[in-house]
Amino acid sequence: MSLSEIDRRLLEQCLDRSPHAWENFVDRFLGLVIHVVRHVASQRGVTLSPEQRDDLVAEVFLVLVDQNFQVLRRFQRHCSLVTYLAVVARRVIVRRLVSSQMQINAAHPPHATVAGPHWPIANGNGHPSEPSVPATQEMRLADQEQVEQLIARLDSREAQVVRLFHLEGKSYSEISEATGITENSIGPLLSRARQRMRGHDPEH
Repeated sequence: MSLSEIDRRLLEQCLDRSPHAWENFVDRFLGLVIHVVRHVASQRGVTLSPEQRDDLVAEVFLVLVDQNFQVLRRFQRHCSLVTYLAVVARRVIVRRLVSSQMQINAAHPPHATVAGPHWPIANGNGHPSEPSVPATQEMRLADQEQVEQLIARLDSREAQVVRLFHLEGKSYSEISEATGITENSIGPLLSRARQRMRGHDPEH
């Protein structure tokens, strides 16, 4: 999926610091970032309060604007902006959650009871601190080219559904309306697609 003309103009306006460009950017992609926060937290078995969710969302947007939009300037435009932002958001969120858990483990022995997660302050560059533990699967996949390569393993229908659900945050009903696939078929299709993306094709 290539960069759309709408997103190209919006990106260029942000980088040029045009009036209201950043506000328009946030309005356009806020739903996507919220979806990624919820999805990553669910994958890792973390229950977030609304305040913690908003904290993670803000962290993602702070990383995007840091150092004169450095992350956005690195976007090479080989894929959609939605795909790139979803990958960036996932990386930020996973690192924040991993760092939070590391701080909790350091402060409390394994037998201790912890009331809830603590949220660490970002480092001096505005980025979440790098965890010193081995990379999780989510972090290994947090590279836009790698994600695109994984999606390329899928047929066109599966790739479309994966993008709509995981990257654009569409509901089953919205995906059904957009693709003509029945809602009951979307869950199994996503499950098969995930297996293929991990390199375990259920048909082989």
